[in-house]
Amino acid sequence: MERIDGHTILIGLMATPIRHSMSPTMHNNAFAKLGLNYAYLAFEVGNDQLADAVQAIRTLDMRGSNVSMPNKQKILPLLDKLSPAAEMARAVNTVVNDNGVLTGYTTDGTGFMKSLADEGLDICGKKMVLTGAGGAGTPIAIQAALDGVKEIAIFNRQDIQWQQAKKNVEMINSQTKCQATLHHLEDRDDFKSELATADIYCDSTGVGMKPLEKMTLVEDPTWFHEDMIVYDTVYAPRETRLMKVAKKAGVKHVLNGLGMMLEQGAEAFKLWTGEEMPVEYIHQLLFDEE
Repeated sequence: MERIDGHTILIGLMATPIRHSMSPTMHNNAFAKLGLNYAYLAFEVGNDQLADAVQAIRTLDMRGSNVSMPNKQKILPLLDKLSPAAEMARAVNTVVNDNGVLTGYTTDGTGFMKSLADEGLDICGKKMVLTGAGGAGTPIAIQAALDGVKEIAIFNRQDIQWQQAKKNVEMINSQTKCQATLHHLEDRDDFKSELATADIYCDSTGVGMKPLEKMTLVEDPTWFHEDMIVYDTVYAPRETRLMKVAKKAGVKHVLNGLGMMLEQGAEAFKLWTGEEMPVEYIHQLLFDEE
């Protein structure tokens, strides 16, 4: 508590639900480790409160904020500028306040790819099956394509994100060397067929976290094969229903979203402070709590 004084700079996290988040633990311990006079707090903010919350960043002279579901796309028109990656992904998870000018960034895609590299896994030149085209799925798809993934089969329901999924496919096919295709998640036979030839399956939806923690988009272990990677971007609970199904199938590499959360957080940390997050220290701290 001796770090908190009249000069402490506030950084926020705006999402709902958000009380499960490990981000305050991650950032506040990183600030303390480096002796930086910042504090990071989580705020329960949904779409209805988002405009007021963004104005509060300016009013309170906060350094910025992280943004998570359901606000990653809704925040776009409330900001002054977007980074090239955020503009391309049409999603923001990090806001930086420079003297009242708010710039939106997305660090989810780089966080996802770095978390795989941290595990010694390389998906460049390989096939990905991805469910979801929202605030996490869109930057994951785009960054994976930019980094050299050969093929991405995107599955989504015909809901409000369907048009975004179409845009993602068009953007990937026109601006990268990756071949992207769009599929109906309701077509279970097609879903099963694409998974059979996938090198990695990533679920970027909210299925698996509260209040959907008892659900999974893949319930049959035979849909997986042991040589693939199964990656759930959810990290609370640490072992989701999807992960349990994958382990039952004998999948060798089953990952939750903790590594992605750590690496995207490190990117945001540098944007706010100009300093490198002590990633090894925070990694040990977070994983020791498992």
